[in-house]
Amino acid sequence: MTCQLYLITPPAFDPESFRPTFVEALEAGNVACVQLRLKAADGGPASRDTVRRAADILMPEAQNRDVAFLINDDAELAAELGADGVHVGQDDLSAKAARAIVGKDAIVGVTCHNSRHLAMEAAEDGADYVAFGAFYPTTTKDAKTKADPEILEIWSAMTQVPCVAIGGITLDNAQPLIDAGADFLAVVSAVWDHPTGPADAVKAFNALMGSTS
Repeated sequence: MTCQLYLITPPAFDPESFRPTFVEALEAGNVACVQLRLKAADGGPASRDTVRRAADILMPEAQNRDVAFLINDDAELAAELGADGVHVGQDDLSAKAARAIVGKDAIVGVTCHNSRHLAMEAAEDGADYVAFGAFYPTTTKDAKTKADPEILEIWSAMTQVPCVAIGGITLDNAQPLIDAGADFLAVVSAVWDHPTGPADAVKAFNALMGSTS
């Protein structure tokens, strides 16, 4: 399987003014998935109304282009909105509990930090993918753990459950993660803050991963 791009939204934005940029990024190349991950000014989770408004505007743009649209942390809201799935952390619901809420056909992804044990538990609970990280320093999120690319190699060799690499990934440091067997690269600022725009970043990541749109 060719490594694919997994986009995570910026932590805060105005959905209507962000929409054209979002669409440009999706149309610039192969994007497998978008995770809506919004934060409040204090760094905590954004309100459900804030997430609803953003999803109402962005989710149709993704789904109309066959890009899966996931909600961060909130399985109930993902089900309510008709999102394609949910991503949960270790402090949130288990994969099994999230699955019970979003349904058997939805995507459930789980943060597993740098732990194969947590990843195995998530896979046994029916997770569709596991996410390892942070591989590099990141300003987007307060990373609790540091992961080594070796965990991607070991995981890819022992299981068919896809793995997502996350944490400070840029065009300059992504290659070792691709080589190690990451199925997806989760990227935030390296796309949205790219000096010549998100569309160029998506094209460059696709070139790096050997993907075509």
